[in-house]
Amino acid sequence: MKSCRVVLAMFGALCALTFATVTLHSQEKAAPSGVQVHMVITDEAVHEDSEAPSLQPGDVKVKQGKTFLNVTQLIPARGDNAALQLFILIDDTLDSRIGNNLNDIRDFINAQPASTVIGVGYMANATVNIVQNFTADHALAAKAVRLPLGTLTTMNSPYLSLISLVKSWPQQKVRREVLMVADGIDRLRGETPTVNRLGPNYGTVYHSMPTMSPDVGSASEICQRFNVIVYSLYATSVGRAARSSWDQQLGLSGLSKLSDETGGDVFSLGTSNLVSFKPYLDRLLRYFDNQYYAVFQGIPKKKPGLQRVNFMTEVPNAEIVAADNVWVPAGT
Repeated sequence: MKSCRVVLAMFGALCALTFATVTLHSQEKAAPSGVQVHMVITDEAVHEDSEAPSLQPGDVKVKQGKTFLNVTQLIPARGDNAALQLFILIDDTLDSRIGNNLNDIRDFINAQPASTVIGVGYMANATVNIVQNFTADHALAAKAVRLPLGTLTTMNSPYLSLISLVKSWPQQKVRREVLMVADGIDRLRGETPTVNRLGPNYGTVYHSMPTMSPDVGSASEICQRFNVIVYSLYATSVGRAARSSWDQQLGLSGLSKLSDETGGDVFSLGTSNLVSFKPYLDRLLRYFDNQYYAVFQGIPKKKPGLQRVNFMTEVPNAEIVAADNVWVPAGT
């Protein structure tokens, strides 16, 4: 009788062990394997008149969807990791009054460290006229900055021009950032057909663009796909649209959305011309000095794509600014 009980006990233990092994194996199989991704994040001080504190890997949390991920590396973009490709993108429709601010841009270029290479181009006809390719000769880049033409073309879209630049930008594992000087008005998409359902039924009638340009979203997604951060300096352009408060607000909103979603910033005083670019460019220099490469294990899906991430920290006087999404390769 005792031997029977012993056999039954041993059999029960074996069954339990087998079940636990199968369950553990199925759990391991179901658990998604992470893929390494990286993003450039900016440590901004909450109080603008103070210094941003230094961050350590344990100071930063990142959330993908509803899942918190471990930041495996937080590499300061300084020293051997300070390489930066900066492209100055100026709208050729800007009013010639911006000439008073061009020296601020030249001084900003000359203030860059040796680890920064700079390109200069002008936006027109939905593309970019590159007047200076990336160069470490900052004096040469500053010399390439000229007065905008202040004329209109048949396809004035700063967002399509930005897309054209990013698509032709060779990928390298360095910081890639753009400083756009524009008012954000998309004259190419200036009208849209709508049906007025509350008024007289005149069918499909063309009205002024009711919202910001649809190309803002496309430009934002492409910049996030290729890890390009966009900063914007607001400056007024020429023509009727530039005198329309409606178009001005839509343009500024487009620049704000683009910069916010890519992890940058927009510098403006509403829709008025900035008296001087210098204080804003000085702030941008501080941003460059407080950037990090954040490396973490992203959760892949069956297909590669952009996925929503959110960075956070509890370090006093620190606020992390980053793109809204990160490109995550497909899972294996």
